[in-house]
Amino acid sequence: MTTATAAPARSSTIGLVRDYGVYFALGLLFLVNLVLTDNFLTADNLRTQAVQMVPTLIIALGMALVIGTKGVDLSVGSVMAITSALLPLYLGYGAGLSVGVCLLAGAAAGLVSGYLVAFVGVQPIVATLALLVGGRGLALVIAGGQLKDIRNPELRELGSGSVLGVPYTVLIAALLAVLVGLLVARTTFGRQLVAVGGNPKAAAFAGLPVKRVLLTVYVISGVLAAIAGVLATSRLAASDPSRLGELIELAAITAVVVGGTPLTGGRVRILGTVAGAALMQLITATLIKNDVSASLAQMAQALIIAAAVLVQREGNGSR
Repeated sequence: MTTATAAPARSSTIGLVRDYGVYFALGLLFLVNLVLTDNFLTADNLRTQAVQMVPTLIIALGMALVIGTKGVDLSVGSVMAITSALLPLYLGYGAGLSVGVCLLAGAAAGLVSGYLVAFVGVQPIVATLALLVGGRGLALVIAGGQLKDIRNPELRELGSGSVLGVPYTVLIAALLAVLVGLLVARTTFGRQLVAVGGNPKAAAFAGLPVKRVLLTVYVISGVLAAIAGVLATSRLAASDPSRLGELIELAAITAVVVGGTPLTGGRVRILGTVAGAALMQLITATLIKNDVSASLAQMAQALIIAAAVLVQREGNGSR
């Protein structure tokens, strides 16, 4: 094979790995668990894995939109913590109002980050890092440094209830995945998002509302983080702002990148993100169920990010 023909073949192989590697890895890990993990293919275990995946998946959906614009949102874990702290404070006025306050808080956090990125010109990693550091401290101040039980029956049912054996939290996550997928694939905003991520200067010259698109994706990411916080707090039946959402941004970024959305922006793969979130959950569960420490599971996630970024870099470089 000559060099001229080898380059396209190599590029094609890298492209296949980038686009479909997450599905292959997920299927392979599933088969490994069938052999190594006791009672893996039971309804209770599969339901547990799906429920535990929900926060990462919901966060990853927002992260995919942000990364699609060549940004990143490191504040999502802290937004979950703020949500967890706020949720019990307003339950005396009803679950609906309490959840509404949490969603507004998530939108406000996204608005701050998005404004800094879109209108002030702050780098996304810097803008969201500030809220990552300060947000959890704010959550602890709101909560008074104490755990608070969630006694509201509606929220308890939301966190632990199911329909036809499928938990409400899983149904909500699936619905959100469909909605975000449709937003990207079928709306003008989705096309604008991809264009802004691909080349913001060209998008601006073409008359696209670049700043508004950037602001919107961070607001969406903040709202989705708030939803994840509400669902996680409801499932635990307790507010835990000191630990809830800790390091979830790492898992979400991994899910997005492994799912085929490049850190260089200009592309968003929602189905791949769902598969990436499932892969991250299954890796963690596999290691823990086979007596491997959780810290090694986090190291595995970091290695997966590095490998995925390398594949994307090679794919971009071979174009």
